[in-house]
Amino acid sequence: MSQAVVAVASHNPVKIRAAEQALAHSFADRPWQSRAHAVPSGVAEQPMSHEETRQGALNRLAALRQADPEADYYVAFEGGYDRLDGVPCTFAYVAVSDGHRTRVGRSAPLPLPPVIATRLEAGEELGPVMDDLFQQHNIKQRGGAIGILTGGLMDRASLYQDTLILQLAPFRFPELYPLNAE
Repeated sequence: MSQAVVAVASHNPVKIRAAEQALAHSFADRPWQSRAHAVPSGVAEQPMSHEETRQGALNRLAALRQADPEADYYVAFEGGYDRLDGVPCTFAYVAVSDGHRTRVGRSAPLPLPPVIATRLEAGEELGPVMDDLFQQHNIKQRGGAIGILTGGLMDRASLYQDTLILQLAPFRFPELYPLNAE
C-alpha cells in the first residue's frame, strides 16, 4: 500500500501532528506522510476577526497547493481573535482540500481573560503575550493558550485535530456530500 501525502501549511510541530493524526484516524487504511511548508497567510500575524482568520487559512491553503501540487491532501490552520457576543475569544480556522473538494471550519472558541484581550487589541500577538504572562517560551509550539487556560485538559493539537476530523467527513463519505451541493 502506497503512502498518502498530506501537505501542511506550517513547520509548527503542533499543526503537523494535528494534521497527521486527523488523517490517520479518518483514513486508517492508508499510511500517511506529511510535508511541511512555510507559506504566507496574507493576513496580519494576529488576525483580529473571524473573516480575517478564515481568509488566512484559505490563503495558506491556496499557497500550499502551489508549493506542493502532488500531495493527496492539503491542510492549513490559522489562529485568530475576535469578540463573540462581547466576550474576547481565540479560535482557529482549518482549511482542507484534496485538490477537488475544499472544506473550511472553525474550532470551538476559547474565552480569553481581559488582560490578554487588552494586549491583543493593542496590537500584540497571542503567543508572545502568553509567554510573557506565564513566564514560558514558545507556548504556541506546545499546548498554546488552550493548554494553559484549560489546565492541560485540551491543547492546540487536540483542538485542531478535532476540527479537522469534522471537516474530513465529506471526504470520507463523498457520495453523501455531492460537490455541487457544498
